[in-house]
Amino acid sequence: MLISINMSKNFKALEFSTIINNTLHERGLLLASIGEEGSANVMTIGWGHIGVLWRKPFFIAYIRHSRYSHSLIEQVGDFTVNVPPNDFENVLEFCGTKSGRYVDKIKELGLKTKRSTNVRSPSLSECLINLECKVVFKKEIEEKDVPLNDRSKFYPNDDYHTCYFAEIVGFDLRDTR
Repeated sequence: MLISINMSKNFKALEFSTIINNTLHERGLLLASIGEEGSANVMTIGWGHIGVLWRKPFFIAYIRHSRYSHSLIEQVGDFTVNVPPNDFENVLEFCGTKSGRYVDKIKELGLKTKRSTNVRSPSLSECLINLECKVVFKKEIEEKDVPLNDRSKFYPNDDYHTCYFAEIVGFDLRDTR
C-alpha cells in the first residue's frame, strides 16, 4: 500500500530527508527519467541535496553531460528520485555502471515502474520512497567553479555536471507493514 501526499500542501518529504541523505551517501539513490518518445532510464546517483528553496521542497540532482539521463531530463524537464530497499545492491551497481543508451536497465533488471502522479518520469514500485521532481532551473558547473585539487579528482575528463534544481511536486512512501 502506498501513501500518496500532495507536496503543494505540505513538506512531508522533508521529514524523510535523513533517510534520503543517509541512503544517498551510503549506497546511492535511483534517479528515473523518460524521454519525449517514452524511453525510460534509471541511473544511480551519489550526489544530491534535499532541502527548501523559496519555501518549497527541492531536490538538487547532479548529472554529467555524458549521461543518457542528462539528455532525457533536458527533453522532458522532470525526474523521480527513488530510495532503494537494502536488497538492491545489484540494481545500484548495474544502474551505476551501464548506460541506458545501450541497455534497457528496467527490462534487464525486471524493475517494476509505476506512473507518477505529477511528472512524466516513472517511479520505481519496489523503492521505499519516491520523490517526483519538476526541474525549475539548472546551473552548469564550469571548470572555474571547481577548486583545482578537486578538478583532477572528480573531473579528469572535463565531464562537468549540470545541477538540476527541481521542486518536489509529489511524494510516495511505501508502506512496509
